[in-house]
Amino acid sequence: MSVILVCGIDEAGRGPLVGSVVAGAVVLDPNNPIAGLKDSKKLTAARREFLFEQIIEKAKAWGVGEASPAEIDDMNILQATMLAMRRAVEDLTGRLGAWPDKVLVDGNRCPELPIPAQAIIKGDATEPAISAASIIAKVTRDRQMQELDKRHPQYGFAQHMGYPTEAHFAALKKFGACDEHRRSFSPVRKVLEGIAG
Repeated sequence: MSVILVCGIDEAGRGPLVGSVVAGAVVLDPNNPIAGLKDSKKLTAARREFLFEQIIEKAKAWGVGEASPAEIDDMNILQATMLAMRRAVEDLTGRLGAWPDKVLVDGNRCPELPIPAQAIIKGDATEPAISAASIIAKVTRDRQMQELDKRHPQYGFAQHMGYPTEAHFAALKKFGACDEHRRSFSPVRKVLEGIAG
């Protein structure tokens, strides 16, 4: 009997005010287990980086998809997240050479796909394939934020990763928005409209 290929999907970057929303998709290899997989938010940055490399090396297949700040502004963050998830599965499918048999998605809704999909609340804590996908998404997005920090050091992206912190708000008020800021997000829009707070 052929092995059923189960793909886990998770995203990183729904809440930040800047940058892409990034999704990861992973089909684990039962013959090549990876120890220590858990929700990326419960891991240190160093541990995430280590597991990222393990996943790339040992998984049967993995993929990354993203939706840009312009796409987020155009369609809203929920639809952009679904788009990023679909792109991640398509990327994985290209590497795998076939669609996986089933998809498990962290959260309460699934992207549109030509294969069965199941949403699992807090799936990143219970399904190893989703945990692996959360690590792929988080590390990929954090690396993007570090690159963005080099281009726009005045915002402190490497520290807050684009999330709405006091330091980020202060930088927005002082410097305005950069090209990668999500203009549809209320705090960014208010600064651009010249409204304090």
